Amino acid sequence: MKQDHQKVSLKEKVGYSLGDCSVNFVFQIMLVFQLGFYTDVFGIKATAAGTILLMARIIDAFVDPLVGIMSDRTNTKWGKYRPWVLWTALPFGLFFFLAFTTPDVSEQYKIIYAGITYTLLMAIYSLNNTPYSALHGVMSSNIDERTSIGSVRFVLAMVASLIVQGFTLPLVDKLGQGDDQKGWSMAIGVLALVSIVFFIITFLSTKERITPPATQKTSIKQDIKDLRHNGPWFSMFIVTLFIFTTLSLWGGGMYYFFSYYMEPEAIFSFLKQFNLVKQLDQESSMMYNIMDAFGLLVLPDKSNAFSVGFSFFNMVGQFFTIVGVLTMSSFLAKQFGKRNTFIVCLFMTAIFTGLFFFVPSDRVDLAFSLNILKSIFYAPTIPLLWAMMGDVADYSEWKYKRRATGFVFSGIVFALKAGLGFGGALCGWIVSIYGYEPNAIQSPDAIFGIRLTASIVPSATFMVSVISLIFYVITKEFNIKMQKDLSERREQLQMANVTEVENSITI
Repeated sequence: MKQDHQKVSLKEKVGYSLGDCSVNFVFQIMLVFQLGFYTDVFGIKATAAGTILLMARIIDAFVDPLVGIMSDRTNTKWGKYRPWVLWTALPFGLFFFLAFTTPDVSEQYKIIYAGITYTLLMAIYSLNNTPYSALHGVMSSNIDERTSIGSVRFVLAMVASLIVQGFTLPLVDKLGQGDDQKGWSMAIGVLALVSIVFFIITFLSTKERITPPATQKTSIKQDIKDLRHNGPWFSMFIVTLFIFTTLSLWGGGMYYFFSYYMEPEAIFSFLKQFNLVKQLDQESSMMYNIMDAFGLLVLPDKSNAFSVGFSFFNMVGQFFTIVGVLTMSSFLAKQFGKRNTFIVCLFMTAIFTGLFFFVPSDRVDLAFSLNILKSIFYAPTIPLLWAMMGDVADYSEWKYKRRATGFVFSGIVFALKAGLGFGGALCGWIVSIYGYEPNAIQSPDAIFGIRLTASIVPSATFMVSVISLIFYVITKEFNIKMQKDLSERREQLQMANVTEVENSITI
C-alpha cells in the first residue's frame, strides 16, 4: 500500500489520542504528585517511597518485553494491538484507584500495600501502553501523517496534563474537606472512571494499516537479535530513559520547591494579581463560581496558597506546552527534521530548567517566567519522541526485512517507566540525604537539596538525552529514502501475493 494513501481522518486521530489522555491521568499524577503523596499524605518516608518506585522496575524488566512479544503475536479480527487497549481498560482504572487509596494500617503495612498496588498498576500500564504505543506505528507509514497523529495525540495528552496538574490538588481539597487521604481517593476515582471510557473509545475508533511482511517468520530470538543491532533504537532508549527520569525528578522536586521553598506570602500576592484570591464580599460571576467550585481560589488565611499556586504554575506551563505542540512541532520537524529539532529544543529546555536554582524564594513571577520558556522549548519534542519510535520500527523492517513494532515499543515503554521510577527515587533520596522532613519547617540544608532536585540535577539528566540524540542516525533525508524503499517493497510483496492468488485460482 502506498504511504500517500495511508491517510488518517481527524476523527480517528482524536479517538486514538483519547487513549493517551487516560494514560496521562496516571502518568502526570506519578510525575508530579506520586512522591509527595507517599510522603505527605500516605505517610511513609521518602527513602521508602523512592525504593518502591525503583523496585517496581525489576518487574517491568520482565513484563515490558513480554508484553511486546505477546502483542506482536496477537492475531484477531481487530488487529494485533487494538484489543489490548480494550482488555486492559477496566483493570487499569481499578489499580489506578487502589494505588491512591490509603489503608488505615501501620507504616510497615502501608509500605507493603504501596509496593503491591504500585507494582500492579505499572504492570497493567505495560499491558495497556505498550500495544497502545505500537498502534501509533501501524496506523500509517506516511511520515507527515505520523507526525500529525503524534501532534493531535499530544495536544489531547497535554490537555489531560493540564487538568491533572491544575485541578488535582484543589479537587483533593474540595472533595476531602480537610481529609487529604479521602480527597485523593475520591479525586483519583473520578479520573479512573474517565480513563476506562476513553480507552473503549480508542479501541472503537482506530484501525491498523501496516502489517508485518507476509514472508516473516515468528522468532523471538530473531526479534531480540534485530533489536540488539538496531542503533537508532538504543539511542532512543537512552533518550527516553533520561527524559522521563528528568521529568519525574523535576516534577517531584517542584512539588517540594513550591511547598517548602517559595514564600506563601509571595505566592498569595502573585495570585492576587490574577484575581485568584477568594473575596467573601465580592459579587459572584460565573467564572468566579467555577474557580471556587474547583478550589482554585486562595483563601484569605492563605492555608491553600501552595495548592492553588502550584496548580496555577502547572496550568500555565501546560497551556504554553499545548500552544507549542500545535504551532511548532510539525512545522519544525518538516523544516529541519525530527532529530535536529529534538536536539536544539531539548538543549534549551535543559538550560531553562537549570536556571530554577537561582530563583529567590520571593520571586514567584520569575519562577513562572522560566516555566513558560521551558515549556515552549520542550513542547516540540513531545510528539517527536513517539513519531521517531515509529521510524525506529521502520528502520528494523528496512534493514532486516522483519517487523516487530510491539517489541520495539516495549523497550521504550520500559525506559519510560524506568525513568519514572529512577527520577522519583533519585528525588526522594536527594531530599532525604539533605534532611527533608514531611509536613515540617525545613532546615537550610533540606531547602538546598530541594532546590537541587528542581534545577541543576534535572538539567544535567536532560543533557544526557541531548548527547544520545547526536548518535541517532535517522536524519530527515535518511527517513525519506527509507520510507520510499519500504513503500516499494510493500507494493512488490502485495503484487506478488495477488499474482500467487490468481495463479492458484487458475489452477
